[in-house]
Amino acid sequence: MTEDILLYALVGFVAQLVDGAIGMAFGVISTSVLLALGVPPAVASAGVHAAEVVTTAISGISHWIYGNVDKRLFLRLAVAGVIGGVTGAYVLTQIPGKIAQPAVAIYLCAMAALIVYKAFVRRPAVPVTRGVVPLGMAGGFLDAVGGGGWGPIVVSNLVARGNSPRYTIGSVNLAEFFVTLAISIAFFFTIAPTYFVAAAGLILGGALAAPLAGWMTKRLPPRLLMLLVGLVVLSLGTLGIVRLAVS
Repeated sequence: MTEDILLYALVGFVAQLVDGAIGMAFGVISTSVLLALGVPPAVASAGVHAAEVVTTAISGISHWIYGNVDKRLFLRLAVAGVIGGVTGAYVLTQIPGKIAQPAVAIYLCAMAALIVYKAFVRRPAVPVTRGVVPLGMAGGFLDAVGGGGWGPIVVSNLVARGNSPRYTIGSVNLAEFFVTLAISIAFFFTIAPTYFVAAAGLILGGALAAPLAGWMTKRLPPRLLMLLVGLVVLSLGTLGIVRLAVS
């Protein structure tokens, strides 16, 4: 069991370092690796969401301390994300996640192209104030139904529309704690807590990486952050398309 926890801790550290620095990919990275290690899908999903309750709390607090959070954006995303996440958790058994996968994969690739383009076009950041609530609801819903998606959907949209990468990543990370907590509570009543070892390891590794990731977001240049976000979003979108092609 000790070896398993250490292995999961390594997965959690790497996943949270990426997620905390650019606002996405903890769920996707962790779930993918756990599935590759032979962990059952339901256990992997529940374990990742349980771990995210702790890692997103630490990550969100770190971003708050480093001044990466836009309070108004955070509040709107948190409330909308919780509503979407709880809804998605309860309809998961009725609506197959594969229905939304093609659209999400294509959307992510399009957003990645737009983000990379804007990274090379010098324009001042423009705070996004419209469409935040529907975006948060969609991000929370897809995160619950698909086992991940909050960061890729929300961060990519806001950054592509001109919002500051630093404040987008910080606000989305802090809001994710409340979204993940709501989803985890919903899952707790439908899935037996058989995911303790996986969750414990991911929490350990994620907790160690979260403060470092918050510092990285504050220090990295905005253009580099945009390029990193675009690269990860493009990778996730491409991975989704490849999975659909081979399934």
